[in-house]
Amino acid sequence: MTQNAVTAAILVIGDEILSGRTKDKNIGYVADYLTALGIDLCEVRIVPDVEVEIVEALNALRHRYTYVFTTGGIGPTHDDITADSVAKAFNVEIHEDPRAIEMLLVRFKQGDLNEARRRMARIPVGASLIENPVSNAPGFNIGNVFVMAGVPAIMQAMLDNVAPLLQNGVKVLSEIIEVPGIKEGDYGVGLAKIASAFPDVSIGSYPHLTETGFSNQIVVRSRDGRLLKEAVKAVHDLLKELQAQGF
Repeated sequence: MTQNAVTAAILVIGDEILSGRTKDKNIGYVADYLTALGIDLCEVRIVPDVEVEIVEALNALRHRYTYVFTTGGIGPTHDDITADSVAKAFNVEIHEDPRAIEMLLVRFKQGDLNEARRRMARIPVGASLIENPVSNAPGFNIGNVFVMAGVPAIMQAMLDNVAPLLQNGVKVLSEIIEVPGIKEGDYGVGLAKIASAFPDVSIGSYPHLTETGFSNQIVVRSRDGRLLKEAVKAVHDLLKELQAQGF
């Protein structure tokens, strides 16, 4: 991560994620989305539907990164406490927001807007609303925190509306180098020396299973095209040297 990088964290909220009942599908999607915008996703936390846990995690993350994206806990049931927890983290009041009521009335008749559904209109004071074209129940933005739904289709639609508000960073360039026939343990020391020589380049080694057995990939990533090219050459030179030695 460079000094001027735009950074982000994801805070996933929900007992159902921690219990395994619901399989998270949002982290990978948000990670890909942010990468395309040149934003570094630096941390992901998963917390239960417990106010003190949400508040502590949110306060830690929002002071550390450029942006925080939360998913989950803004529905109509008693255990959806994200909005209240965010209000507490920012030390502001939370009230039923007439703007959110108007959005809900696009989907629900006035008589169907019962107490449970009106919970989705409770927004921390000072927050901006994030439109939700799928179910009309809005998310919200306060400070550098964007609060979105946990349902993937709804979260994705909200994220599309959030994207224009974000400061984009310089996109990361990457190159994948296939390493057939050479084991990680054989190139590990040499790769570590290359990584040390290029501190502004991210170099990772990733084994994967193919039809013929295990193979390895080395992924080189940098925002600087020149450094990327130099580091990739160094990796290729290392592999050629090892192949010449019979590895």
